[in-house]
Order: sequence, then C-alpha cells, then structure tokens
Amino acid sequence: MPLAPKTLAAFKAAKGFMPPDEGLALHSAALEAGKLGLPLLEVGTYCGRSTILLADAAREAGVTAITLDHHRGSEEQQPGWEYHDPETVDPEIGLMDTLPTFRRTLHKAGLEEHVVALVGRSPQVSRIWGTPLALVFIDGGHTDEHANGDYEGWAPHVAEGGLLVIHDVFPDPEDEFTGQAPYRVYLRALESGAFTEVSVSGSLRVLRRTGSGV
Repeated sequence: MPLAPKTLAAFKAAKGFMPPDEGLALHSAALEAGKLGLPLLEVGTYCGRSTILLADAAREAGVTAITLDHHRGSEEQQPGWEYHDPETVDPEIGLMDTLPTFRRTLHKAGLEEHVVALVGRSPQVSRIWGTPLALVFIDGGHTDEHANGDYEGWAPHVAEGGLLVIHDVFPDPEDEFTGQAPYRVYLRALESGAFTEVSVSGSLRVLRRTGSGV
C-alpha cells in the first residue's frame, strides 16, 4: 500500500535527514517485512522522521514498530558539527535531548499507539533482547564502533526471511563526511552469507536474511 499523503506530509515536515525517495523505499521494505507478523525495529530514532514510516507500516501489518535511541545525539550532531541543531539542546542541562521532539513528531502524525520507544544505548538493549524481528533498520552512529556494534547486536535477531536495512551507505569516501562505517557494515553483512541484497535506493540498502552465520 502506498504511503498516504497525510503520512508523507508528516514525514517531510519532521526533523531529520532521510530524503523522500529513501524514505519510500524504507516504507516499502517495512510493509513487506510486516507480513511476517513480527516487530519492526529501528536503531537511531533522532526526531522520528523515519519512525513515522515504520509506524505506518506497522499499523498496516498489525505489528509494533520499536525505535531505539539514547536521544543525546550521535557524534555528527554535537555542537560545532555540521548536523547540529541548537533547537534539540536541553537548556537546563546543556545536552542534546531529541526525545521531546520525537514525541511531538509521532503525535502530529497520529501514530503514537503503533510505536514503542526505547531510550537507551544499543549495545545494552541488544544484550537483553530475545524477540525475533521482521526488520532491523540500522541508522545510528556512523563510527565503526557504533555501526559494527549495531550490526553485531541486532542482525542476529532478524528472522529468516526478514529484512536488514542499512542507511547512509556511501561506497565513495568522498561522498559523505561521516565516512564509510555503514558501507563496511553493509559489506560485512553480505560477506557473512546470512544476507542477500534486495534493493538499493540512494544510500539505503535492503538485505534479506537467507541463512545463518551473522
């Protein structure tokens, strides 16, 4: 089912960096994965732009979208960096806090009831996670440490036939200042033999779980 105009408008209005073509590809993947009847999980919420897409797909499939973030911002969103937004800083403590903006984003989109928001750090949560997932969307920190940690923590939970989606995959190191950590994770997933590529949309890669050995 195509994305409803109201939901697309909410996506475009939300703070975030995902372009519409990649967002539509993510939504399509989430709709397909949702048919497995298992939750959809996103690593890297920020202000909820992409969460809108997963929530809409979860609503259609009758499953739950789960989004995970510590809400203190990734490295490139800190003060002095290109992607820093002063509006996301908590004036009382002087640190980033994107959680209030995220909640407003979901409320405006009318999708709060379809999302479970986890506030915490990816390695800590993945260590205690025990539920198979229809889709894992990796869009968290862009260092090798964080990208590999997200892959190692969450890829094993993708169910057979489920999808692993990786954002900001840039093969050319000159294409994006954040570097190539997501690209290296993408290659690692393919080389594991557990995942097969399904589609490419800009910097978004969709892989299907077809084997073991993550």
